[in-house]
Amino acid sequence: MKISVIGAGNVGSLTAMRIAGDGVGDVLLIDVVKGLANGKALDLEDARPILKYNYNIKGSDDIGQVKGSDIVVVTAGLARKPGMSREELLAKNAQILKDVCLNVKELASEAIVIIVTNPLDIMTLYALKITGFKPQKLFGMGISLDTARFTNLVAQELGLLCTDIEALVIGAHGEAMMPLAGFTKVKGVALDEFMDEDKIKSLVVRTIGRGAEIVANLGTGSAFFAPSAAIAAIVKTIAKDEKRIIGLCSYLNGEYGIKDTCIGVPCRLGRDGIEKVVELELSQEEKDKLSKSAKSIAQAAAQLLA
Repeated sequence: MKISVIGAGNVGSLTAMRIAGDGVGDVLLIDVVKGLANGKALDLEDARPILKYNYNIKGSDDIGQVKGSDIVVVTAGLARKPGMSREELLAKNAQILKDVCLNVKELASEAIVIIVTNPLDIMTLYALKITGFKPQKLFGMGISLDTARFTNLVAQELGLLCTDIEALVIGAHGEAMMPLAGFTKVKGVALDEFMDEDKIKSLVVRTIGRGAEIVANLGTGSAFFAPSAAIAAIVKTIAKDEKRIIGLCSYLNGEYGIKDTCIGVPCRLGRDGIEKVVELELSQEEKDKLSKSAKSIAQAAAQLLA
């Protein structure tokens, strides 16, 4: 397979390294900054003998090299700064994403496209609208990262291994995300058997603010270790046709009572992209919150398209 990662910043370059290490295909790293992607690719090439991986990776500032890609990961865009919301990134990143997506449409129209650019849900819907791609083949990363964060915080609180926790987050990738404690299990046992309601609520709040917490500590830029791991897991699932259930920013057309917008929900993922949106039995409060968030995403994307 040919897997292109557009954007050679921290998220993009580390994603390229993880995908290359998984051995699922040839990796192309692209960035508009002359020499940046190529320099990082050369460095990653030099790591091969040490890591004992025989991957193929190349870098370029020529978007034309994306031609014929099977999977395209779009990380290009500006990162959040301390105190900046994802929505504040909207106008600037929309123009970056538009340029990238129109090139992908021309050069790799059959590719599966994974959007990572923030604000992610709005950018995913915007990318779908301007490309006309099938929703099964263009979607966002989003809540798989948020689920990992919730899982980690629950495991830390309980002093257990992360692999013992099966957490779930749905909704927008941002302040409106919904960590679902009721669907979160510890070795199959309900989370509320291990901690009280106040503690669960505090972990939900920490999960929602985790990205901002990382940004505040870094001073410049945003998270990249966990996001790149989440992206690489999605790419591997597609490339190896693993049929895994993963939280993705998916287009909904009636599922959850939501139409014509994109938001984070669990999906079955395989070689052809999203095979099925998994519908959960949500409470009325959860349904209302998800619907409200979905409408906000649709309205923001509509303003970009106006």
